[in-house]
Amino acid sequence: MRIASWNINSLRKRQDRLFAWLHATKPDIVCLQETKCTDEQFPVLALRAAGYHSAYHGEKSYNGVAILAKREPRDVRPSLCDEVIDPQARVIATTIDKVRVFSVYAPNGQAVGSPAYDYKLSWYARLQDCLSKEETAELVICGDFNVAPEDVDVHDPDLWRGAIMCSDEERTAFRRLCEAGFADTLRLHHKEGGLFTWWDYRMLSFPKNRGLRIDAILASKALTKKCHAAGIDRDMRKGREPSDHAPVWAQFQE
Repeated sequence: MRIASWNINSLRKRQDRLFAWLHATKPDIVCLQETKCTDEQFPVLALRAAGYHSAYHGEKSYNGVAILAKREPRDVRPSLCDEVIDPQARVIATTIDKVRVFSVYAPNGQAVGSPAYDYKLSWYARLQDCLSKEETAELVICGDFNVAPEDVDVHDPDLWRGAIMCSDEERTAFRRLCEAGFADTLRLHHKEGGLFTWWDYRMLSFPKNRGLRIDAILASKALTKKCHAAGIDRDMRKGREPSDHAPVWAQFQE
């Protein structure tokens, strides 16, 4: 079972790229973030023709998350499990066979100490609380976490130290997710630095590999035992009008 996650940075703008990538890599489950389209605009029929069922939660021009799967999703929840009213479409969960799948797009936070930063930290706490209530043993959280977990995930740790996506509070929030029983699948198989998932469009950041690793697939203990490979589809950051993120993937024995 191959699970992938990709911040596509506008599904409508990069739909052709998505379908070409699906055809080439044939993942069983795909989590998308920043779809930036309403539910009415989501390409349900085209994806079905390509062999994928869809669960999606969108809003106009911003945010938006989705889960694509070769097998039909069930028990879809387009929100966190609490009763907090949140207009931002940042999470969707569904069950594919025995696996509970979350696609998450964590808030950016804008600047350390800002109201958006406080929202980000509270959002992480809400996410962790909801995950603690899940009863499924096989659980995977995929997405753009907007946190570079460690210095090895940053092209220039000194430059980014204490900045947004690298602050101690954000890293603590991400670490608490992992300590609650989840493994960062890429780091199960790759300990080296220089592995990034996001590169700024400016200043030749991608050719110079000046990036951050802020996208991940986190797996519960039951799934971690089955994870035998993981990686980053770096080439998807190349070409004409790419997303600023590359897809990440993990392979699990069924």
